[in-house]
Amino acid sequence: MNKKPEPDKSQKIKVGGQAIIEGVMMRSPGSLAMAVRRPDGKIVVKEQHWMGLSERFKFLKWPFLRGTVVLIESLTNGISALTFSANQAAIAEEEMQQKEAGSEDKDDDSDGGLSALYLAGTVIVALGLAIVLFVVVPHALTAAIGHWAGDAFDVTSGWFHLIDGIIKFLMFLIYVYSISRLKDIRRVFEYHGAEHKSIFTYEAGLPLRPEKAREFTTKHPRCGTSFLMVVLSVSIILFSASFVLMPKFPGMNIVLKHLIYILIKMPLLIPIAGVSYEVIQLAGKRQHNRLLQLAVLPGIWFQKITTQEPSDDQVEVAMVSLLKVLWREQNGSAGGLESEEIYDDFQSAVQAIGYDPVRAET
Repeated sequence: MNKKPEPDKSQKIKVGGQAIIEGVMMRSPGSLAMAVRRPDGKIVVKEQHWMGLSERFKFLKWPFLRGTVVLIESLTNGISALTFSANQAAIAEEEMQQKEAGSEDKDDDSDGGLSALYLAGTVIVALGLAIVLFVVVPHALTAAIGHWAGDAFDVTSGWFHLIDGIIKFLMFLIYVYSISRLKDIRRVFEYHGAEHKSIFTYEAGLPLRPEKAREFTTKHPRCGTSFLMVVLSVSIILFSASFVLMPKFPGMNIVLKHLIYILIKMPLLIPIAGVSYEVIQLAGKRQHNRLLQLAVLPGIWFQKITTQEPSDDQVEVAMVSLLKVLWREQNGSAGGLESEEIYDDFQSAVQAIGYDPVRAET
C-alpha cells in the first residue's frame, strides 16, 4: 500500500521537480538536472550549476515575496526542460532515420539551446495565456451571470469571487482531465508520479533504488498541482476582502468597468502567490497538522489525475536526475559549470555519478 514517508531530519537538501517528455527535471538550491530516457533505453542527463534570483538578491527570500519568484523561476526552468526533452526525442528519431538510410553522418553543430530572448518570450506568452484563461475569462463569465441574475451580486460581493473561483476550478478540471486522455500526456503524468516517489524516497532517508520507491504514494503536498488549488482558495478570500471597498463606478460602461476590475486583480496575484507558497511549504514540513493538510487536500485529490503510477524504468530516470542534483550539492563548484552525459542504463548512471548515499543500504 502506498504511504507517506516519515521525515528524516538528517536530510537537509530541498529538492523539487517537474515531469517532462519521457523524463524528469530536478532542482536543488545549487543544481538543475534533466534526465530523459531515449527510445534505445539510454538515459541522457544534462546538469548545470544553478543559482536562483533569491541567492543574488537576498530580499527576494522574504516570506510572501519568495513565492512569486519561485513561480516565475519554475515556469522558466520548466519550459527549458521541456524543450530539452523534446529535442532529445527529435535527435533519437533523426538517428533512427539515418540508420535506416545507412548513413552515419550527424550534425554536431546543433546544441538545441534556448536564447534568453526566446525563453523570456515563451514565459511571457505562457503567463499571458494563463491570465486570460484563469483570470479574464472566469471574471467575464461571472460578470455575465451577475448581470443575467439582475445584479444579484457584483464585484464587491464575496459571492462574486466564490462563483469566479468555482468557474476557475471547473475550467482547470476540464482542461486537465481532457489532456489526461491523451497517450503522450498520460506518459508525462506517469513521470510526474515517478518524480514524487523519488523525492519521497529521498526524504525518508532510504537508498535511491526503484524498489524502495514502490511503497510510496504518487501524491506529494508540495506539488505544483496542490499549489494551484491553494492559489484558487486564497484568491477567493483575498479578492473578496480587497474588493469590498472598491467603487462601483455607477453609469460607466459595463465592459470598461469590469476591465478596470480585471486590471486591479493583476497586482493582487503577487500576494496570492506568496501566501499560497507559504501554505504549501508549511504543509510539506508539518504533515501532521490537520489544518494545513486540509488546505492542500483539494490539490492532493487533483493529483489523482495529474500523477499516475509509474514503472520502475520511469522511476529510474527520476532517480538519475535526483542523484545528479545531489551530486552537485556534494561537489559544489568542483563539479564544473555544465555537463551532458549519456548512460547505458540506471546502474551505469549510478556508478558514474557516485553520490555516496545511494550505496547505503538499510
